[in-house]
Amino acid sequence: MADTLKEILLDSSRRPTVVADFAELVDAEVADKGGVSGAVVKTGFAAVKKIKPGIIPSAIDSLLDDFSAALEPFYSDFRAQGGNDFGAYLTSRSDEASDALLGVTDARAERSSRDSIKKVYSKLRPNGKKNVEEALPRLGQLIDKHAAAV
Repeated sequence: MADTLKEILLDSSRRPTVVADFAELVDAEVADKGGVSGAVVKTGFAAVKKIKPGIIPSAIDSLLDDFSAALEPFYSDFRAQGGNDFGAYLTSRSDEASDALLGVTDARAERSSRDSIKKVYSKLRPNGKKNVEEALPRLGQLIDKHAAAV
């Protein structure tokens, strides 16, 4: 198993697969949303994809370094504890982990020059923490999958 998320996620030979897997994770998380808030997420997600097809994998690729850096302290602690399920670990620290990941997207949205992206993000952000927390088990499992392949 690799020691750092940089080794696991950012290696140029594996990065395209990592990005594709993360894009599938995002699609699965959005598809699983229900109720009124789920409808809002699905509508916003569809709008973003319509504005610019391919934007989700592109955004993941552009954010991957920052996401990896944000999660590195969690992964380091997980490894130090001898953990074997990073998804469960992230879930046990969901408040901190979701804040770390949302800090990345908040900063990126703030710097965006696209008003349409800012508008959609601002509509989705109020439920962002809940949505990220719900995705942490899958995120951790996906990182475990890639760590096992290193």
